Amino acid sequence: MRVSYVYMLKCADGTYYTGVTSNLTQRVFQHQKGFHKNSYTYSRRPVKLVFYAEFTDINLAIVKEKQIKKWSRAKKEALINGEFDKLPNLAKKKFNF
Repeated sequence: MRVSYVYMLKCADGTYYTGVTSNLTQRVFQHQKGFHKNSYTYSRRPVKLVFYAEFTDINLAIVKEKQIKKWSRAKKEALINGEFDKLPNLAKKKFNF
């Protein structure tokens, strides 16, 4: 059984990057060292791993990665901080009339 990871990095400019990998240690190292010059994190180093979750199904990991990428900053920070009870309320849209 191969484990996959969805992970979030906090970049030096305060933004978050979300990715998926089968080797978390190696991938974070690659982000830190700037292996991919065209990547989002390259010019935003150093980066810090702030969240990860393990999955045994790579397809589910990819679905979750795409879902998290669409989340607001507040919702991502609630996930990072383990404030799972806040996640449903942060998903609700606010309408101004």
